[in-house]
Amino acid sequence: MTSHLGSSQPPTKQQFATTFRLAGQIGFWVQLALGALSGVALLLAIFSRNVGERPDSAVIGFGIFLAVCGILVLGFRVYWAFRYRRLAKRLQMPDSSLHPTKEDIVNVLRIGLIASLVGLLLAFLAAEVTVAAVLGKALAQPQGVAMYSPRNIIPTLDIFVILANVNMIGAHLFGSINSLWLLNWVD
Repeated sequence: MTSHLGSSQPPTKQQFATTFRLAGQIGFWVQLALGALSGVALLLAIFSRNVGERPDSAVIGFGIFLAVCGILVLGFRVYWAFRYRRLAKRLQMPDSSLHPTKEDIVNVLRIGLIASLVGLLLAFLAAEVTVAAVLGKALAQPQGVAMYSPRNIIPTLDIFVILANVNMIGAHLFGSINSLWLLNWVD
């Protein structure tokens, strides 16, 4: 299989099915792990905050909303990576009438790529909004002076939102690369 990855010859159906299945498994587990980390960090941030007492909570709240949308897209993308594995199993069946067509595979890969790109955009925007809110709060504090006001402290939970967004960016980036590589290889 690895000897054909760098060659210019198109892969055989069996070679593609093996690579498609492996890429689907790797994509599924990497995206599931990063999605679970993002979900846990986001849940900690959502259920541990007191939204009513901070003036910048609307900005952070919008960042959390975008992050939740990114998690939902990531959930779809994890399912889609699982679908890659099912299509690869169908390609490896001895009965060729059960094999999906090349167009079906290309369409599945394109939908996966589009979902990853949408999720990447949502996670990036969520990260930008959250980082801007945390940066604004940090810049509003006087430098070199100890502040004991709870209003001036940057909450750790905001860092969890940033962590969730960075993990989502990684998961969606991995999904995009996975789909692009397979799409390039099948064409």
